[in-house]
Amino acid sequence: MNVEGDIMQMGQTQNLIQTQKLIMTPQLKQSIKILQLNSLDLRQFIMKEFITNPILEIEEHTMSDSSEHSEKDANKVDWAEYWKDYYKSTTYSSKIQYRDTENDYNYENIISDTINLQDFLMEQYRLTANIDRYDQIANYIINSLDSNGYLALSVDEIARYNNVGIAIVENTLSIIQTFEPSGIAARNLRECLMIQLNNKNMKPSKAYIIVAEFINEMATHKFPFIANQLKTTVEEIQSICDFIKTLEPKPGRKFSNTKLRYITPDAIIKEVNGEYIIIITDNYSPRLKISNAYKEMLINSNKNSELSNYINDKYNSASWIIKSIEQRKRTIRKVIEEILIRQKDFFEYGKKSLKPMTLKEVATTIDVHESTVSRATSGKYVETPLGMFELKYFFSSGVAGIDGIKVSSESTKKYIKEIIAEENPKKPLSDNKLVSLLEAKGILASRRTVAKYRSSLGIKCTSRRRRY
Repeated sequence: MNVEGDIMQMGQTQNLIQTQKLIMTPQLKQSIKILQLNSLDLRQFIMKEFITNPILEIEEHTMSDSSEHSEKDANKVDWAEYWKDYYKSTTYSSKIQYRDTENDYNYENIISDTINLQDFLMEQYRLTANIDRYDQIANYIINSLDSNGYLALSVDEIARYNNVGIAIVENTLSIIQTFEPSGIAARNLRECLMIQLNNKNMKPSKAYIIVAEFINEMATHKFPFIANQLKTTVEEIQSICDFIKTLEPKPGRKFSNTKLRYITPDAIIKEVNGEYIIIITDNYSPRLKISNAYKEMLINSNKNSELSNYINDKYNSASWIIKSIEQRKRTIRKVIEEILIRQKDFFEYGKKSLKPMTLKEVATTIDVHESTVSRATSGKYVETPLGMFELKYFFSSGVAGIDGIKVSSESTKKYIKEIIAEENPKKPLSDNKLVSLLEAKGILASRRTVAKYRSSLGIKCTSRRRRY
């Protein structure tokens, strides 16, 4: 037995292996974050950095494009020596664009603070001339309403929690149910619609009876059954149901706290003399530059002093931000340029000419990663001669065409919508028929795909589209 040989075989060895690895530095994470921001979020980010970094200033005068300088600034250098040789302010804007603030100020875009649902109802309750007032119960009921205006608790629960009789709760609830918005404080959809009809003095009517007794049949469009029960025509029942559908099923939603978002385009595509041009709307955000005062302070400070090190750190941070914002602008422009090339027919002829296009295809063409294109298009909008579109809109899958060329899902939906708009309402087209009509237009889609696209358009199935 060769003990020495076995020991040598079990010994440890060291090998050097060279590999490439991407390290997610804080600067890289920040660049990715900036790329994801839309124009409004970018403005907020810039203002936050401006406040926290004293090296940054907001440019107030017309400046030339200095993106190439900002790229040089991104590297960590000896700023004191750099600014002695190159004493120019750094900005990421190409040109200041003053806007007519008087004409550009749109009052329709201002959302004023409005009273919430609970305050609105309590104000009405205070104005009621009721001898038997139970303010505590009214307040409890009103604060038990959900965002749609429905009562989330039962009468028994409210009575038990407040140690009062059920009759007191029911009496207070009946008073609140007469308030605006009509249908408020209902316990279910049937009661909500009945309250609204009662407020319209339509309690002894066929509409009221349909809601009270045949709401499920109405939802499933069983108009012949309802007509037979009420001894009337199907046409009249359908007409009545059309009216019932105009009532508000969620009376509290108009007081919803959902915030409206003002969309600011990140780019504008304009047609000029038959050619399309792209304008990146960076004028919505403040323009940053490096402070000249701090440059002078750095030059005059001791190179290894604490002040010099502090200013150098802030310079590195500021210049990286400027570079990242400039890179964001270039990336968005490249993506939109490629969209314009690939979707030119869309801009020429409309939505039906939208072609299938993937993030990977665009990423390969402009030589970036697919995730970069995803970040550059997510939540960002472009204003075009055809309207405002999210950049993601131009990326869609497709269905096969007879000639072997795919047709985008948006184009297919457009055709489905047009075909259904022209159908005979008394004999609506089935999904199988839609498949045949699409095939006649050169689009090969399965019945399941047609049903999915139709549903996504908010178009009901054949039985629910039928008119009598």
